Amino acid sequence: MTNQIYPIGELPKIGEIPSMMHAATIRQERYGNPLKAFAIEEVPVPKVGKNDVLIAVMAAGVNYDGVWAALGEPVDIIKQNQRNGYNEDYQVCGSDASGIVWAIGENVKKVTVGDEVVISCGTWNENQEDILLGKPPMESVSSGIWGYDTNYGSFAQFAIVKEFQCYSKPNFLSWEEASVYMLTGATAYRQLMGFSPNKVKKGTPVLIWGGAGGLGAMAIKITAALGGIPIAVTSSEDKSAFCKSIGALGSINRKKFSHWGRLPDIKNQPEMKLWTDQARRFLEEFQTIIGKKQKPEIVFEHSGEDTIPTSIFVCDTGGMVVVCGGTSGYNADVDLRYLWVKQKRLQGSHFANPSDCQGINELVMKKKVIPTVSEIFEFNDIGIAHQKLLENTHKPGNMTIKISKK
Repeated sequence: MTNQIYPIGELPKIGEIPSMMHAATIRQERYGNPLKAFAIEEVPVPKVGKNDVLIAVMAAGVNYDGVWAALGEPVDIIKQNQRNGYNEDYQVCGSDASGIVWAIGENVKKVTVGDEVVISCGTWNENQEDILLGKPPMESVSSGIWGYDTNYGSFAQFAIVKEFQCYSKPNFLSWEEASVYMLTGATAYRQLMGFSPNKVKKGTPVLIWGGAGGLGAMAIKITAALGGIPIAVTSSEDKSAFCKSIGALGSINRKKFSHWGRLPDIKNQPEMKLWTDQARRFLEEFQTIIGKKQKPEIVFEHSGEDTIPTSIFVCDTGGMVVVCGGTSGYNADVDLRYLWVKQKRLQGSHFANPSDCQGINELVMKKKVIPTVSEIFEFNDIGIAHQKLLENTHKPGNMTIKISKK
């Protein structure tokens, strides 16, 4: 007979489903720093619908959406999900995972019980009219992020997903290594390869902000694997050394510059000149690394407010600044003179389509991109891991949470 609940780290016989599970939850009254926002609770194992796949989570990657959920801003995620039909007064975050297919709904055809998988966090309604009419799934009105826009993510012993979220786990990776690359990898892959004609090819120079972080590190590895020239931006010499060790040609230390943030008033000529001089000096450092008077054809963005003005300034004519976040703020200024006269592109990007997920998984399967696990945390330390991410005190690479043992 199946136990009602199993200790953290243990699982029942494959296919047996307990009624309860341990999960790291967030509640509205705990919103704030991740250290206090996350708590381990016993909650019901989610029910398996006709089109659902139940995953026994082996390891779960740590990403910034868990920080946003813990803070309760910019979105009260519990309130949002209740508006969208979820009944729980708590949120189980986690948008990256490796695990074992534990049970499947009657309509599921592409995975079977016992399969070892990595999970994509993109979720949508496959029958949504805009998707049926040909719109890419991540641009559908029904699209969302699993573990953020859905109520049950990977920070639990079991998680519910759709079969299109499941990709084969590379058998040479540990559970922890397999749990950290799909969210950042697919996000980066789409930014670098999803917006024609601004795609990485042999010799494409790419400027990558936050190169030592999980997302930036993936962008470096993907750019290098595709034959591009990745140049990172970091905040210290040890992070610069890490970026070079994973494929960056070189790195710019942003602490050498002081022009970050919103643009000065364009009518204030002295301040504007100071800003422009700093931005030019930043570009000159990029060109020194690459060895010629060349600008980045793609600027890989996710920091937002502090860096967008510089990104637009340094981007090549006809190039693209592609942004998937705003970790330094959302009010990013653009000097339109550089955008329209030089015919640059400011492109938004949000996670990835199935082709992007397949693209990064193939690079990993072929060992052209190898995930970097920076730290492995125990289940009870989920709050600590996210606090490190919030304070930018984590080690280079991707953090992960060890949840179960096979």
